[in-house]
Amino acid sequence: MGTRRNSREVALQFLYQEDFTLGPDQQYGYDLAERFDHFCSLFQVNKKARSYALELLQGVSSEILQLDRLISEAATNWRLERIAPTERNLLRIAVYEMLERQDVPSQVAINEAVEIAKRFAGEDSPKFINGILDSVKGKLEHS
Repeated sequence: MGTRRNSREVALQFLYQEDFTLGPDQQYGYDLAERFDHFCSLFQVNKKARSYALELLQGVSSEILQLDRLISEAATNWRLERIAPTERNLLRIAVYEMLERQDVPSQVAINEAVEIAKRFAGEDSPKFINGILDSVKGKLEHS
C-alpha cells in the first residue's frame, strides 16, 4: 500500500474518532495538530503517512461546510446525518482532494475512496461512494 493511501486511511480513522469524541461546543479542527499527534502515538501511525494525513485533516476541517454542502447536493434523497460516519468522512476527504489538491486528479481521489470503502465500509458502500463522488466531479467540472 502506498504512503498516500495509508495517509487517507489514517485521516479517515481520525475523523471517524472525531465524530464520537468532539463535544457540542467543539468543532472540527479544535487543537487538531496536538490531538492528531496524540492519535498517531497511540495507534503507532507510520511516520511517512503523518504529513499528508495532517494536511488532509487540516483541509477537511477548514472546508467542512463547503464539503458537506457539495456532498449533500450530490446525495439526492440522503441527508448528510443519515450517511454512516465512515462513508461521510471518506466522502469529505475525497471531495477535499478533488477541490483543493491540484496534485490529485479527481479520478484518483474517487478511485482511492472506493478502494478504502472496500476495506472499511459496508458491502454497498463502494458503489454509493462512487456515485456521490462522480456526481460531485460532474458539478465541479461544470462550475
